[in-house]
Amino acid sequence: MLPVDQSRFDLPRLMVYGATIGFVYGLAIRIGIYRNKFPSWLVVMSVAFVLVVPFVMGFVTVFVAERRESMAGWYWVVLPWIPLFGALAAAGVLLIEGLICIGMFAPIGMGCASLGGIMGGFLGRVARGRRSSDMIAGCVLFLPLLVAPLEQQVLYSREIHETKTYIDISAPAEVVWSNIERVPKIDKGELPISWSHRIGFPDPVEATLSYEGVGAVRHATFAGEVLFIENVDVWEPQKRLAFSIHAQTDQIPNTTLDEHVRIGGPFFDVLRGEYELESLPGGVIRLHLSSRHRESTTFNWYARWWADAVMADLQKRILYVVKTRCERR
Repeated sequence: MLPVDQSRFDLPRLMVYGATIGFVYGLAIRIGIYRNKFPSWLVVMSVAFVLVVPFVMGFVTVFVAERRESMAGWYWVVLPWIPLFGALAAAGVLLIEGLICIGMFAPIGMGCASLGGIMGGFLGRVARGRRSSDMIAGCVLFLPLLVAPLEQQVLYSREIHETKTYIDISAPAEVVWSNIERVPKIDKGELPISWSHRIGFPDPVEATLSYEGVGAVRHATFAGEVLFIENVDVWEPQKRLAFSIHAQTDQIPNTTLDEHVRIGGPFFDVLRGEYELESLPGGVIRLHLSSRHRESTTFNWYARWWADAVMADLQKRILYVVKTRCERR
């Protein structure tokens, strides 16, 4: 794994060398998956890739240096971030990953890389000077291939969750209703600043309605040619509007949403939306907006958190536009 004359390296060079190995390892696996060079069970949306690969990157980065020269403990935590962010940047430049996937992967990747770094630092210090050190590193390198075949059978689950948001509007119920049954085209200046948009989620554009009543069809469009067909199944004027949601998945370009986060894809979908008007004292309407979404992964505990956060941010932006338009009238 290391050159025979590695003893001539000082600690900074060993750290750079370890970070380079970690970077090459992580990027090579991502490119290999992208080009179908690995078995079908090793995919991006898996525990093996999302958790284990950054762990191994962190382990190798620290282990390579620590088994030769001692470093401060905090290096074990932060040094693995260098190859991790380097690999993420390279994947973005090569157009293998979009910004939204990079943003979602980075927090958990940093945590796993640090855990790997701590483990690598500990074992590297223990194994210093022993011939078994190369064997330890070699075994760790193959961890993703050992985990991947098992996780689909043990960890995979399909879950449905609901995200709820609301906003208070100083306007009559009929005005609020008229602004939710149809949503005229939204100018960019009407939308508030959004972290989800900054990482790549498209802006809402408009929602049309075929006719008023149960059975009507809404076409909700977003920037980047994203279209949702919404079939109205609850129509209670000035009280409640609900609809099933069907994403036109095949029409969403890869440049808009990566296949891993594509709505209607194998891992994530939005199934239902609902508006509800609640009358408050003083002529205020509390407008509730909720959505049901599906997560189908081997790490739903993490995917669910992101799905809920993105949907909540999106819903708050839509509610803000409705509030502003209603109160302006």
